[in-house]
Amino acid sequence: MAKRSAGLLLYRRRKGDLEVFLAHPGGPFWAKKDEGAWTIPKGEYEPNEEPFAAALREFEEETGFRPDGEFLNLGTVTQGSGKIISAWAIEGDFDPAQLVSNHCEIEWPPRSRKMISIPEVDRGAWYLLEKARSKIFPSQVPFLDRLTSNLEAKQE
Repeated sequence: MAKRSAGLLLYRRRKGDLEVFLAHPGGPFWAKKDEGAWTIPKGEYEPNEEPFAAALREFEEETGFRPDGEFLNLGTVTQGSGKIISAWAIEGDFDPAQLVSNHCEIEWPPRSRKMISIPEVDRGAWYLLEKARSKIFPSQVPFLDRLTSNLEAKQE
């Protein structure tokens, strides 16, 4: 059975432009990766857990911020690994300098039996949509497209 994750895509409008908040994964594997390495704040959830509840929890755990308001369902995407990600978007604002992420333990280097503690997210940033397309994992680009479509439909 495929692993499942859920997350939130926070967006805001600045000077008429749409920006999205993306998170950079923590740890040594991701330390020198940038283009195509950013993600929506998200995490795995149990089969008996509601994806939306998991998305809220994971966003707060990875950023320290809990958005509130009207959420837009962005559906799901499947990553290359087979993991299925569900996402919702919400308008809000958050200062990336205030980001506080939970930590997890990983084996590093791989197969070394040494465990290290890393932040799940080491930083976050706001990006204009075009820049976000090059920063985000390629499999998550459809979330950006769906956000744009949803917002355009709301204006009609």
